[in-house]
Amino acid sequence: MSQTNVFDPDRAVSIARKALLIEAAALTDLAPRQGAAFAAAVKAMLACSGRVAVMGMGKSGHVGRKIVATLASTGTPALFVHPAEASHGDLGMVTPKDVVLALSNSGESDELNAVLPVLKRLGVRIVAMTGRDDSSLARHADIVLDCAVAEEACPLNLAPTASTTAQMALGDALAVALLDARGFKAEDFARSHPGGALGRKLLTHVRDLMRSGADLPRVAPGLSFTEMMREMSAKALGVAIVVDDQDHVLGIFTDGDLRRLVERGSDLRSLTAGEVASGAPRTVAPDALAVDAADMMEAARITVVLVVDAERHLLGAITINDLMRAKVI
Repeated sequence: MSQTNVFDPDRAVSIARKALLIEAAALTDLAPRQGAAFAAAVKAMLACSGRVAVMGMGKSGHVGRKIVATLASTGTPALFVHPAEASHGDLGMVTPKDVVLALSNSGESDELNAVLPVLKRLGVRIVAMTGRDDSSLARHADIVLDCAVAEEACPLNLAPTASTTAQMALGDALAVALLDARGFKAEDFARSHPGGALGRKLLTHVRDLMRSGADLPRVAPGLSFTEMMREMSAKALGVAIVVDDQDHVLGIFTDGDLRRLVERGSDLRSLTAGEVASGAPRTVAPDALAVDAADMMEAARITVVLVVDAERHLLGAITINDLMRAKVI
């Protein structure tokens, strides 16, 4: 392999731009060629009571693994079966209930074509994703998805580049069409991604994060201002929650309320908790999503929301710091 030490930055940028334009053109050309065969593939995968078994060699195999991950996370059970390993026992992963999605740009991958007759004898439906509708893969398939490209982005027109981009995009198209047909919602996506940002937002409820019991600075309305401030400081929430003897929320006193009293020159020692508390604190139900509490805080420009039941009994409190620690915001 010849090697040169001369680097031309302008040439590198020019090649990059050309490669991107070639791949963009490949995708633009791919869209209008999807029709009845694509719909048939989606229908077959929807009707499948097993899984979508994706197979491919080399670069097509790498694309296949990505397609499997996308299908699985959007409601379509899927697995990857390596064609070479399939001939040595892994074909047992595939059952007649499955649909096979076989990827090969040329349609002449020896390892893949070797297992196609066995799959046909099993009665497995085969969906081919290939650039040649006259290939061995296409002839064995029940449904053929055309993913041919005019040229590769590789300057030598050899390395799979535009062809694998087309495979990847067509796999995404299958996944989103299946997602839509299944009625897959954001909540379903979140259940597949509990560790992600969306999962935290859609699966975390107020009750999961709220402070409760002895951690709450609850005070009676007749408590002196001084005693209320002691309780408020001890619980370090920046608020005191005024409740009656049945634990109904009567009001809330905040750090901001304290500043306003001081600015007015009020005689603080003569006041009681009930006299200084605001009578309309923001509240949320325990089964509300934590992100809804975050939206409430942002809209009202506050840092604490009280958690109450239908009769306004105090159940807890949630702060903006609680939401940040849980990475809800």
